[in-house]
Amino acid sequence: MSASHLLSVADLGAAGIEEIMRMSDSFVEVSERAIPRVPALRGKTVVSLFYEESTRTRLSFETAARRLSADTMNFSVSTSSVKKGESLRDTVTTIEAMGIDALVVRHASAGVPWQVASWIGASVINAGDGWHEHPTQALLDCYTIRQARGSLDGMRIAIVGDVKHSRVARSDVLAFSLLGADVTLVAPPTLLPPSLAGWPVAVSHDLDEVLPKLDVVYLLRMQRERQTEALLPSLREYTATYGLTRGRARLLPDDAIVMHPGPMNRGVEIAAEVADLPRAVISQQVRNGVAVRMAVLFLLIGASPREAGGG
Repeated sequence: MSASHLLSVADLGAAGIEEIMRMSDSFVEVSERAIPRVPALRGKTVVSLFYEESTRTRLSFETAARRLSADTMNFSVSTSSVKKGESLRDTVTTIEAMGIDALVVRHASAGVPWQVASWIGASVINAGDGWHEHPTQALLDCYTIRQARGSLDGMRIAIVGDVKHSRVARSDVLAFSLLGADVTLVAPPTLLPPSLAGWPVAVSHDLDEVLPKLDVVYLLRMQRERQTEALLPSLREYTATYGLTRGRARLLPDDAIVMHPGPMNRGVEIAAEVADLPRAVISQQVRNGVAVRMAVLFLLIGASPREAGGG
C-alpha cells in the first residue's frame, strides 16, 4: 500500500489487495495466540469516528488496533458537540489536534472520507460512506473466499439482493473482479442501481437459474432504513423469489459457500437454518475482519514490516 489512506478498493488495485491478504495471514496467526497481541503500533493512536450505527465494523477496528498495541479512542456522535451544531470539519480538526495517527470514518453521506482526508494529515480509512463504498468489508470478503476456495481467479460469484443501497456490493464488485472473479448481480430491477455502466458484472433476475453454477453466493441485507420509496410489494414476496431458502441452498454445488456481511435478516434474505449450515462462512467473515483490519492499519501507519509478527 503506497497511499496514506484507504478510501476505495480502487486505491489498491489487484496488487494492493494481494499485499493486504498476505499481511492478513500473519495477523490471523497472531489472533490465534493465547495472548493475541503484538507491539507493532505501540505509541500510535487510532480513532473511530462513526456518524452511523455499527457493531461489527467499529468493534472489529477497535479490536484490530488493540491487538497491534495502538491506543484507541471511540468518538460517539450522540454525546458529542455535533449535537450542538459543530461542523464535520471542526470535529475532525479538533480530533487531529489531540495527536492521532489514523481516523476510521463512517458517514451516511457518500464522499465524506475523501473530504476528511483533504483536511487532516492523519491516515483516513473509509468504514462506509452512504451507498458508496466499504473497502475493508470487501477485503475481508476476498480473504474469506481465498481461505475457503484457494483463489478468486475464475470464481463464479453472485451478489444477491439490495444492490441499489449497498456500499458492500460496490466495493465487492470492484475487489472480486480485480482478482479475476466472474460476478453476477441477482436482484429485482427496483433494487439495482439506475445505471450499471462501468460495472464489470452480469445481471440476472432468476436466482434459481444462477445458483447451480456458483462458487459463492453473497447475500445482501435488505436495507429498509435506506429505502425511501416502496421498492417491493412485500418482504414475503422478496423472500419467495430472492431469499436463500433451504430448498434453494440445495441447488448450490457441494463446494459452494454462502456469505453475508451482516447483520442478517433471518427469514428474509436467508433462511435461519441456511445461515447455520457448514457451507455458510459468515462467522469466518467476522473473524477474518479483525486480521484484515490489523493488516490495513499496520500497512498505513506501521513502522516496518519486520514488526508485523512481533519480533
